[in-house]
Amino acid sequence: MTGCGSSTGDSPASDDGKVAITIFNTKSEIQDQMVEMAEKYSKEKGVSVEVYYSNDPPATHLSTKYASDDPYTISMVDAKNITTLGAEHGIDLSDEKWVDDTEMEIRIDDKVYGFPVCVEGRGLMYNADAIEKITGKAFAPESITNLDEFEDLLEELAAGGMKSPVGIQKEDWSLAAHYLAEIYDKAENPDAYVEGLHDGSINIAEDDSFNALMDTFDVLMKYNYAKDSAVAAERELTEQKFAEGEIAFLYGGNWDWSLINAYDYTENMGIMPVPENIESDTKDQIAGGATKFFYIDSSDEISDKEREAARDFLNWLVYDEEGQKFVTEDCNMISPFSTNSTLEVSDPLSKSVQSYLEAGKITGMYDYQPDDYYTVVGASFQKYLAGQMSRSDFAKDIQTYWKNTALVEH
Repeated sequence: MTGCGSSTGDSPASDDGKVAITIFNTKSEIQDQMVEMAEKYSKEKGVSVEVYYSNDPPATHLSTKYASDDPYTISMVDAKNITTLGAEHGIDLSDEKWVDDTEMEIRIDDKVYGFPVCVEGRGLMYNADAIEKITGKAFAPESITNLDEFEDLLEELAAGGMKSPVGIQKEDWSLAAHYLAEIYDKAENPDAYVEGLHDGSINIAEDDSFNALMDTFDVLMKYNYAKDSAVAAERELTEQKFAEGEIAFLYGGNWDWSLINAYDYTENMGIMPVPENIESDTKDQIAGGATKFFYIDSSDEISDKEREAARDFLNWLVYDEEGQKFVTEDCNMISPFSTNSTLEVSDPLSKSVQSYLEAGKITGMYDYQPDDYYTVVGASFQKYLAGQMSRSDFAKDIQTYWKNTALVEH
């Protein structure tokens, strides 16, 4: 969807005298909520708000907007985009009150450009009711501490009637940017790890963390309900099978709730760390952190009044009760601000992530893969999932990608 232009100078941007702001959203699962919020906000605040969404990568879409001198007032992007687009086109938000109420803002040269929108977490999602129906005992995810114990449980489920207790999301972003990213997320120094892949000082084929993660993936493939047509499995069907208890495990994140809640589901589900046969300080942790960020545009096409209205909108999300409820209740997102700490998310996956966050058992997410990472590496991972590529060849593809790719500065 293409955004509309804004006026220049300090004059109102809309014909009816209202200041008009545009918001670029990159979270498809909350687009409907964003549009509804914009309509309500416009009526109550006297500011015209329009929300736009694009399937293109944020950098690609926003580059076309800048090329046509038609920027959005507020843009939602990934962390890596703040270090490029945000730093070039955003305004300094260091003096905003909300900076003191979060630890997840993005700073560049000690200036704040990125407003954290939400906290998300990913790991192995589990349907406890589906497990307990077969085992006859309460499922405690913390009792699964390694791959051997996990495989024993899968075998018990299969023997008890759940022939294929696992689902795998075959999308390139899920495989490469989420599952494989576990090796970056949980590295002692993620930047140093990626730099090692880039300069060849780390041979991923011989890396213990990579092989442990892939050992687990091999087990997931073995028990995958769609193992005979793994790359043809539709995400919606996989989510439905998980929601309804036909399968018990599915790697993903709390954003998956937007699909799960469309089906008959149980509240007795959550997210657990990926079980691996490796000793590490992070084996009882999931990957999580702020995943989306707003920046306010500094372009001449945006007026000072529009920028002020944009600042007011960000403050509304943090300090207004309606704004807080919009984030937590309407969008089912975990707020990165202490002002929202008393509001509990309603869905079980987000509750699970929030519990890890409160317990200090979240590793952080490495979010500085280049824009083509998940399409290039994801395509190789899909071949591995389909049984068309060996682990050694997959490792070679990953190594080649990082060797020939410029690292994202941040």
